[in-house]
Amino acid sequence: MKTELIHHQTYQTRADARQAVFEYIEVFYNRERLHSANGYLSPVDYELQHKAA
Repeated sequence: MKTELIHHQTYQTRADARQAVFEYIEVFYNRERLHSANGYLSPVDYELQHKAA
């Protein structure tokens, strides 16, 4: 997260920083980012695959 989101980033308020972290986790990290531990699936796809099984 440090290199993908906040490196060289300045936030006006703590609320702005919290919002950016929330969006990173909920929009990018959980939905799009692939993880080797999950067989190179996103966390959402991994969960859906295991719920169907």
